[in-house]
Parts: sequence; C-alpha cells; structure tokens
Amino acid sequence: MSAELSKNLLLAVPLAPLVGSIVAGLAGRAVGRRGAHLITILGVLISFIISAMVLRDVIAGARFNETIYEWMTLGDLKMEVGFLIDGLTAMMMCVVTFVSLMVHIYTIGYMHEDPGYQRFFSYISLFTFSMLMLVMSNNFLQLFFGWEAVGLVSYLLIGFWYTKPTAIFANMKAFLVNRVGDFGFILGIGLLVAFTGSLNYGEVFEQSEKLAGMALPVHESWNLLTVACICLFIGAMGKSAQFPLHVWLPDSMEGPTPISALIHAATMVTAGIFMVTRMSPLFELSDTALNFVMVIGAITALFMGFLGIIQNDIKRVVAYSTLSQLGYMTVALGASAYSVAVFHLMTHAFFKALLFLGAGSVIMGMHHDQDIRNMGGLRKYMPITWITSLLGSLALIGTPLFSGFYSKDSIIEAVHASSLPGAGFAYFAVIAGVFVTAFYSFRMYFLVFHGKERFGQHHHGDHHSDEEPDHHDDHHHGLAPGQKPHESPLVVTLPLLLLAIPSVIIGYLTIEPLLYGDFFKDAIFIDLEKHPAMEELAHEFHSAMGMASHALTSLPFILALAGVVTAYVFYMVAPAIPAAIKRAAGPIYRILDNKYYMDAFNEHVIAAGARLLGKGLWKAGDQAIIDGAIINGSAKAVGGIAGLVRLVQTGYLYWYALVMILGVFGLMTWQLWPQLTGLFGR
Repeated sequence: MSAELSKNLLLAVPLAPLVGSIVAGLAGRAVGRRGAHLITILGVLISFIISAMVLRDVIAGARFNETIYEWMTLGDLKMEVGFLIDGLTAMMMCVVTFVSLMVHIYTIGYMHEDPGYQRFFSYISLFTFSMLMLVMSNNFLQLFFGWEAVGLVSYLLIGFWYTKPTAIFANMKAFLVNRVGDFGFILGIGLLVAFTGSLNYGEVFEQSEKLAGMALPVHESWNLLTVACICLFIGAMGKSAQFPLHVWLPDSMEGPTPISALIHAATMVTAGIFMVTRMSPLFELSDTALNFVMVIGAITALFMGFLGIIQNDIKRVVAYSTLSQLGYMTVALGASAYSVAVFHLMTHAFFKALLFLGAGSVIMGMHHDQDIRNMGGLRKYMPITWITSLLGSLALIGTPLFSGFYSKDSIIEAVHASSLPGAGFAYFAVIAGVFVTAFYSFRMYFLVFHGKERFGQHHHGDHHSDEEPDHHDDHHHGLAPGQKPHESPLVVTLPLLLLAIPSVIIGYLTIEPLLYGDFFKDAIFIDLEKHPAMEELAHEFHSAMGMASHALTSLPFILALAGVVTAYVFYMVAPAIPAAIKRAAGPIYRILDNKYYMDAFNEHVIAAGARLLGKGLWKAGDQAIIDGAIINGSAKAVGGIAGLVRLVQTGYLYWYALVMILGVFGLMTWQLWPQLTGLFGR
C-alpha cells in the first residue's frame, strides 16, 4: 500500500467488526460458542491490522478526507458518511482496536460459563464498530451517529445480565444521564449547522472566526461560539463522565468485567475527550468555554479520587480512578494542551484496561468475591495477575519511565503554564490528585496482593457485589473454607501481559513525536499567543530520559511516593490507623460513602421532580382535558342531543303526519312571507 490511503481498506476497519457482530448475534446458535468468538475476534484483528497500516502511512504523511457516500440532501445541507484520517484519528483507531482485541480474547476465559456468550461477543463487536465510526467521522452527522451508537451498546452491555435488578437500574441510569449530556451535544451541533449551513468539520472550522464574532440571536450578550462550545462540552460531560454527569459510571460496574475494561478504560468514556480535541479550532476562540472545561475537569479529578479511597469493591476502586483520570484529561483540554490530553487518553487506555482486566482475573481467582477486605496475599497464588497489576498501578500513579508518568506530568506542567482564571484551582486539584491516586491505588494493591490471607471472611456490609453469581459458579460467592485462589487461564493472562508492555514503555517511546513533533499538526489547532502552555512545555522538554530523571526531585513524584508509603503504613503496618480515622472523621466518611449525596439529590429532587411534573401533566392534560373535556365531554354532548331527539321520535304515525303538515305549513309561510306582507300591507 502506498502513502495514499485506500477508501476500501478504510471501509474495512469499521465494517469487519460489524460483520462479526451480525454473524455472532443473528446466527449465534448456528455458529456456536467457538464460531461466535472466532468470527468476532477475526473481525477486530483485521480492524487492528489495517489501523496499524493506516498509522504507518499517516506517519509517512498520508491524509484522507473524503465522502464515502451521500445519505441525503436537504436544500443546501448535505448529509454524508465520510472519513477523516489524520494523526488524531489514526492513533485513536489503533488504541480502540488493540484494546478491543485484548478484551475479546480475555472474554473467552471470563465468560466461558455464561449462557449469553454469543450475545456478549455480538455486543462488544458492535461497540467496536460504533466507536470506530465515531473517531473516523469527518462530519457532525456521523459523529452523532457514532456517539449515540456507543451509548446504546453500552446500555445493552451494562444491563447484560438483564434478570438482575441492579444491572437494569444501572443501565437505565447510564442511559438517562447520557441523554442529558446528548441534549446539550445536539444543541451545540444544531447551533453550528444553523449558522454555517454545513455538517462538514472543515467547512464549519473555516467559518469559526465569523462565529466567534457573532452574538446569540436570543441573547445579545452571549457569544454564539462560546454557547456552542459549552453545549458540545456538555455532551462530553455525559459521555466522559465529568461532574455532575459522572454518576452513571460507578454503577455501570454492574456489567461483566470485560465491559468495564472496554467502555470505561479505553473507548466510550474517552469519546468526549476525542471530540473536544477534534473541535480545537472552535474551542481555541472561546476562553470562557476553555475555562469552564478546565474547572469541571479539576473538580472531577480531585473529588472523584477521594471517593476511590473508601471503596471496598475492587472494580469500584478502579472505576473512581477512571473518573479521576478523565478529569485530568479534561483539565488538559481546558489548558489548550489538546495533544497532552490525547496522549494521556492513549497511555491511560492501556494501563486502565490492564487494571480492569487484572481486577477481573482476581475476581475469577476469588470465585467472584469482589470485596478487597476478603483478599490478601494473592501474590503467591496469582503471580501473573500480581505482576501485571503492579505494573498497571505504577503506570497509573505516574512512576518515572512508566507511560502514565509522561502524560500525567505533562498535564500538570500544562496547567501550571495556563493563564486562564481557573488555572490556579485546577493546578491545586491535579497536584493534590497525585497523592490521592497513589494512596487509593496502592491501598487496593496491598490489600489484594500482600499481607495476611483473609479468604473466607465475608464482609457483606456496605457495598453490594457487582458480579452476577448465578451462572458463573455453583451459587456460592467467594472461596469456600479451605479453598485457595488460583491463577487464571492463558486466555485471561495473555491479554494482561500484552497490555502490560505498552503500559510500561509507550509513554517513553511516543512523548517526543506526539507532543513536540508534528504528528498532530493538521488535527489540532492552538492559538499559541493566547494559550502558550504547549510552547512552555516544549521549551522545558529535552528528552524522555531527561524528563524522568528530573522528575525524581519534583513535587508530583514526592507526593506519589508519599501516597504509596502512607498506604503501606495504613494497610500493612498499622491497620488500626484507618479504622481510627474512619471513627474520628465520621461525618466526612458518611459524605464520601454517600458519594457527596449526588445520587440522593438526583433521585429525590431531579427524578422526583420529573415524576411530579409527569403526574401533573397526566392529571391536568390526560385526565382533565383529553379524557375529561374532549372524550367524556363529547360523549356527554352526543348523549344530550340524543335525549332531545328522543322526545321528538315517538314512533306514532299520526304524530309524524302532524309534524309533516306543520313542517310544510311553516316552510310555505317562510317562502311566501314577503308576498303576504306586501298584500296585507297595502
């Protein structure tokens, strides 16, 4: 393949997983379990190989931006399906297909006893197709299609065990919260299309200066572009789980673990980050929107990290960690360091997928007990899961030379260089977040893999378990007395090892071309005069090795180290300390345990208000107007008229004859009245 990208090859990238999904879904019984996983894995493998070839060609300078086919035309507005392939898209395609491939392989081991095996493979392949359509789009219509499709498939996946009430509640919650964000998203797209007359990115971006100089027609003091950007970002807040639309993500742990890795680590939750990066030519022209993005990200990064500290469910710790890291990416977007945000998106995809799949491996070894207080000492029983989880945790907390270090430190530096009003708060949040992240990551790591073995001591106190026990094992939860955990099979540990490699080295290898080279040169636009963060970063950066050695004396490294040491002391040396703190800080613990009462607020204020409104509309509209006035009222009117008519309709012949004679007499009188008055009047 030359440096020219072929349209047919690009089409194969999203279509290969789609075909796999259709076959596994519609012909699941015919192809059987083996057929279902082979065909979907083949589809995603083809997708990954072509994505890697595309990335190679993009590095060599190839670009693609064409319409694949025209769907329909409304006046001057063309609705098309088209692909835009540049550095940003090529990188996203590789991340999505690689993580998806690992998750597909892992699923063979994790879901092997599940009766919905073929259905599960069909869903995850369909999810991969949706995500690829989203990242490859060159227009808002296709972006919105991919955006809604990943939302729909995630709804199906979170509620995969549809006989389980908590899973149904969680998937409905995810769906509704995302609808709130998507309402903002479609308003933003609508504003841009209304004032530019085009759905195509390039044509909208060309008119961005014009949009920046316009006021919103309904409110003269509001800038059109600022409103459009904030509306688009509200969409990202739903998908990328930013405060206050983050509430769906921890509950979505109700789905099987492979979903957590696919949706909540690498793909769906990063759609919002990708979208804002793609819209950089618009966001750059509105400091108000950027400041809003930065502050929301900072709140999410810090306050969601606090919640990770008190979780006892292994998957929920990782879930809150995802929320916090998404906050970091969002902060980078607000600082105009889009390439840094996408760089963290990429490194995070590998180590967070690794941590989720590692957690799933632990859950399998523990016979589906997810409470970290029932674990301990798993290192000697599950060596591969232990070492890969340790590498993932080290990457997450930003250990120098690991992938997470390069992206996380770049975010902290970028915020430090930003001149926006919210930068001071954001800098405090991301710095404090370093300690918090290290503390909850290693709290989990020590409780699970080190210390004394606590198998068989069941804590079913404060958090319900998220996994479905019924068709995974013999209706028992956790290890029976005397039973020992065991290492997971190769189909589970191989993806762990393959994800551990990029988790360690990808940051070191790619920081220079991604942040300081011209890899994103025609995908990301920054007004360096107004937003000099990237220029300052480039000025300070000398080499990947230099950055790592310099970091050993930096504040983030000291805080991360302090977090690890604190976790070690609290949970390995003196476990009485956290218990004492919990007692002393009772009210704070209750606030954290109730997740800042956000769920209660949503349930009792927003949801209850919506139900009251619905009830009011039903009482006033349905019952009073439609049922009462229109339907029952018209029935009563017909009944009344019929009652009057019944008085006239007697059934006696003489009565009808009399009425006819009177009628004829009346008619003749009316007709001849003018002549009669004339005759007598004379």
